[in-house]
Amino acid sequence: MSVLKSRPVLRWLVPVTAVVTVIGGGAALGTFAAQAEPSLPPRTAAQLLVDLQTSRLEGLSGTVVQRADLGLPPLAGLVAGDGPDGLLTGTHTLRVWHSGPDRQRIALVDTLGERDVIRNGRDVWAWNSRSNTATHRTLPEGAGGTGSPELPVTPGEAADRALAAISPSTEVSVGRSATVAGRDAYELVLAPRDAASLVHQVRIAIDARQHVPLRFEVFADGSDKPAFEMAFTQVSYARPDAEQFTFNPPPGVKVTEETAGNKPADAPGKRPAHGERPDVRTVGESWATVVVARLDGAGTPADRAGTAPAGDGSTGDPAALLGKLPKVSGDWGSGRLLTGKLFSALLTDDGRLIAGAVTPERLYEVARG
Repeated sequence: MSVLKSRPVLRWLVPVTAVVTVIGGGAALGTFAAQAEPSLPPRTAAQLLVDLQTSRLEGLSGTVVQRADLGLPPLAGLVAGDGPDGLLTGTHTLRVWHSGPDRQRIALVDTLGERDVIRNGRDVWAWNSRSNTATHRTLPEGAGGTGSPELPVTPGEAADRALAAISPSTEVSVGRSATVAGRDAYELVLAPRDAASLVHQVRIAIDARQHVPLRFEVFADGSDKPAFEMAFTQVSYARPDAEQFTFNPPPGVKVTEETAGNKPADAPGKRPAHGERPDVRTVGESWATVVVARLDGAGTPADRAGTAPAGDGSTGDPAALLGKLPKVSGDWGSGRLLTGKLFSALLTDDGRLIAGAVTPERLYEVARG
């Protein structure tokens, strides 16, 4: 069951290439602090799901703060702060504007500059103030959104992905009411039934009047604090002014026109879906889904990790970093294991990457099979 699959309201987010900022010092985590519970009329989980399905959002602007504490091992260079993986640690802040299906903007500001992604009709601009560079591309007719991000950047996008997992494997309930960004909200709680899942609960705070997700939290097993959370700290449902979606290149900016011929090979729009790649497959379903990928040749890079020179890993060399991960072995073979609060990844010596939001034991079962 996917209650948001056919609803375009919250599918307006930027490509993953724009999700690249880390706030120096971070936004105050006090913005996520609990407030007195508002008194709201009772609603069932089924009613809240219908609210999400039937909501219609014409305009929105606000500030979103995200915090991640995934329990990654302290390997220097393992998570790059200047790329999409930087969202896996620390605190991040961005401003968002939405005005219908073809006008969206997201601005990510850190201590050293600003990065924007703007869609205005078929035109999509990405601007980096630090390097004073911009890219422009023209979407095909009927395109809905600026891309398909690998990481969510608003509570709505995160909720969309979580709700897509609702099935008999998920227990759905109503939590406590809350106040988020000054708005009264209901809380929808999703809990995996599969014991192999590392996710304990997903909690989604839904605006009681506008039915828009305002806060999204993921709790790992054995923890009473979110391992991942994002929330609006300020939100308005007024339609933003048209000039918010007009990009005027600053003086001296270098503009690159992006076409099918010059688009980077690793850009999100060029990446084939798992179902189109013979070297990537999935095992299991819902919360216990495991992705299995064949790396570039047997023994790579897990094999190289065993012979990587010692060092502090600060160079970011993959082999050196992998060499710091613990060795594991069993009747499935041998390799290196990376674990966090919400995921596990196994790099086998025969050249496979096996990963999911599941226990290492589930990865070993897949590796054996």
